[in-house]
Order: sequence, then structure tokens, then C-alpha cells
Amino acid sequence: MIKVSLVPSARFVRRLCLGAGISAGLVITAMTQAHAARTTLNIGMSVEPTGLDPTIAAPVAIGQVTWQNVFEGLVTIDQTGKIQPQLAKSWVISPDGLTYTFKLQTGVKFHDGEAFDAASARFSLERARGADSFNPQKRFFASIASIDTPDAETLVLHLSAPTGSLIYWLGWPASVMLAPKTAADDKTMPVGTGPFKFASWAKGDRVELEKNADYWNKDAAAELDKVTFRFIADPQAQAAALKSGDLDAFPEFAAPELMSSFDGDARLVTRIGNTELKVVAGMNNTRKPFDDRRVRQALMMAIDRRTLIDGVWSGLGTPIGSHYTPNDPGYQDMTDVLPYDVEKAKALLAEAGYPSGFTFTIKSPQMAYAPRSAEVMQAMFAEIGVTMTIEPTEFPAKWVQDIMKDRNFDMTIVAHAEPLDIDIYGRDPYYFNYKNPAFNALIQKVQETADPATQSAIYGEAQKILAKDVPALYLFVMPKLGVWDKKLKGLWENEPIPSNVLSGVSWEE
Repeated sequence: MIKVSLVPSARFVRRLCLGAGISAGLVITAMTQAHAARTTLNIGMSVEPTGLDPTIAAPVAIGQVTWQNVFEGLVTIDQTGKIQPQLAKSWVISPDGLTYTFKLQTGVKFHDGEAFDAASARFSLERARGADSFNPQKRFFASIASIDTPDAETLVLHLSAPTGSLIYWLGWPASVMLAPKTAADDKTMPVGTGPFKFASWAKGDRVELEKNADYWNKDAAAELDKVTFRFIADPQAQAAALKSGDLDAFPEFAAPELMSSFDGDARLVTRIGNTELKVVAGMNNTRKPFDDRRVRQALMMAIDRRTLIDGVWSGLGTPIGSHYTPNDPGYQDMTDVLPYDVEKAKALLAEAGYPSGFTFTIKSPQMAYAPRSAEVMQAMFAEIGVTMTIEPTEFPAKWVQDIMKDRNFDMTIVAHAEPLDIDIYGRDPYYFNYKNPAFNALIQKVQETADPATQSAIYGEAQKILAKDVPALYLFVMPKLGVWDKKLKGLWENEPIPSNVLSGVSWEE
């Protein structure tokens, strides 16, 4: 077979240019630039992070900028949701489940040149579990009784009780490894071991990352030289920025009703993937009338979840009947436990002593799905004689203060983004103010085994309890709505954990 090249040689270009009086150098330079792969990326996000250290604050936007880009953990969670080694290359769990021995990667350095070793790993975990820790998932580390570092490559965790989810939890953003000398400044100037370094943060506008040329893992080195995260809250502005080319990608596009506007676009593609974003309307279970399970059940049966999804999220979403998604191990469809039934809902209210209904207030954060859901629910509750007043609530500051700290609310609505977080109903305190010893016992049993099949079975029982008790109204799982340039490769289409992992992202030449 004869291979014919259609690309002109440099010698041919020089001869052609000499005859035309054109600089051959200029033409060759232009040809080289035209064929060079792009190495920059402009990526959009709806919410700007409150800081850049995921180990001291809960908002998922923090990890969506820095997790797996700037910061890494002992282990990581891949795009299929599975645990993979990272800064720990292997580990052994003792038969009694009380000792975890990790062998660490060698030759790893933080972005400031400090070595990552067992001492820095110990520092990170001690900081996360300490008495003065602000870690949003401090409970992950509660069973760690002591930590040994026999040598620079070995980290040993001694537990006070078996913790079957520990390895999984160590893959979360809240569990990333920090450099001891710079940890105090990570909120604004993060220093990690990841494939990208922090470059700058223009508050209210953008965060810029640059390639870490000295990244330890050559198999996962960044192909992009620079990434700019742009923060655009308004969906119309998001769409305009994508269509104009100001943005290359918006992995979590905020307006499902605008997705069809990209149909036929010559440059952009749309993707609908899975997430862990469970939209629930949480109730204050210690406040009347929500302290009566019959009232909570009546409200659940007053909601037509499919109609709600159609009205709120353009039909893009999966109805749920418990605090669990179809992606999670041991998932069971609980939507039939308390199906839409207006007459049964009225009967339950009458049985609970509210034959004429009642009035209450929902505190709704300003994210698009929340006020939309509240408005649809308001109309549905009116059908059973219940009046719901919608109170817009600024997120995160005012919402966190009113709901999470003061418990000053009747009902609220929020998307819980963390995977496998059904255990939040067993936390004391937590904003639902829900207490069920049988549920708590199941959550404890999950941690007593590391066997996935056993854990899945226990999670199934936990789902059943929540579906009947309804400490929150279970609405739907939001899909991951992605819009990006057709030539962009490697972005995650599904989201087993809130993230924008960029080490595998590149431009097609």
C-alpha cells in the first residue's frame, strides 16, 4: 500500500513562498499552531466555592474545583464509583477489622516541594479527627484510636471498632492529604500532590489551575496546561457563554429546560448522566405537626413525583421513595410504599387530627430546583387542604444557620450530593431531628462488616424504614446535565461523587 501525505513539506513551502515573496517562517509557524493540540480549558460552574480546602467546609463546589485536581487521598473513587489506590499503593486489614496498614507511594512531593510520607499522612488524619477539627465529615475518622508510622512508607491505623466504610470514606474530598507546613492556608491557597497546581482566585469570577510538571504519577499526568473555572449562576448566561465559545464545558448545566437549545449545534454536545443528587424536602421531626408520622406520610402521598419532575426539571430525573439512588449498592425502588393518592392523604391527615389541614413554611434556598419544586409542592398540598408558605432563603450562609445550626424551620428542600449518605438520619444532631433506634442499629451493623453483599442487604432494610417513616419527602434524583465542546475528551459523564476530575481530559487534535 502506498501512503500519500497531503501535508506539504517545509521545503515545498519555502520554494512556494520564495516565488510569491512571502516569509516561509511565518507560514510554517502558522501551520504548526493550526495543528497543535489545545492545552487550555474554560469550564463553567453554577456555584462558586466558599473556599478551596474540602477538609474544613462542606459545600460540594469546593471538591468540584480541587478534589483530584489539586488534592489527592490515600485512595480515590473512580468514575464508576469504585475504590482505587492513590497515595497509598496497597493496604491490609487485620482479621478483626481493627488495624489498617497502608503502604504509601514513594517519591511524591507536595506542590511546595515538601515530601509526602507517613508523617504527612498522619498529620492529615490527626487534623481531620482532632478535637478542634472543622472537617465536614469528622465522623469518618471517629473510630481511629491511634496512628503509627513505623517508617516513611508505612501508615498504620488502629481502630476502636470495626468500620466497614473506612476505605470508601478515605476516598472522599474530606479525606485528602495536606502538607503540614501549608495546611492552614489551603482555604485560599491550596497546596496538594495532584496533577494541577493552584494559580489564582479572582473572587466572584474564576479560579485558575496550572499543570504540575513534577506530578508523581506519570500515568495520570495532566494533558492540559491550564484550567480556568468560571462561576456563572444565571442559566441564560451559562448557555450564552457556551454558545459564544467563552466556555468550553459546563459539566453540571443548571437549566434542563435549555438543554434542547443546544440541539444541532455544530460545536457542542449534550450528555445526560447519573448523580448522587437526591432532592428531598426535609422536615423538622420534633416540631408539630411533623412529629406525627401520619402527617409526614400524608404529605408524601400528596406529591405526584413524576408530575413534579416534569414541572421542575423538564422530565429529567428519577423518582425516589427513600434516601438512596439507583446507582447505590442494594438499591430498592421504594416509590410504591407511599404512592400518590390524594384521598388516602386526606384520610391520614384526618386520622392525625388535621381534617381541615394546617399551615406551615418551607425555607427554600435559591438553587433553581428548590423554588421550582416548592411551587409545585405548594399546589399539590393545597389539594389536601394544607397551606405551605415559601420563604426564599440565601444559600449557604442563611440556610446553614437556620437549618443546620438553629433548627429554626418547619420544612426545607435541598439536594444531598454525597453518595451513600443514608446514615445522616442516624446522626445526632442532624437537621431532620429524626430519631429511630431500629434505623440506628442497622447503620451500626453496616460498619461491623466490610463484606459488600452484607452491607447491601442492610442498606436495603434501612431504605424500607425511611420509606415508611418519611422523615423527609423523597422527591427525585437529579441527572448530570453536561454540555461541552465535541472535541473535548475525558470529562466524566456520570458523577459517583461530586467532582470535576481533569487529569484525563484532553482536546482531540
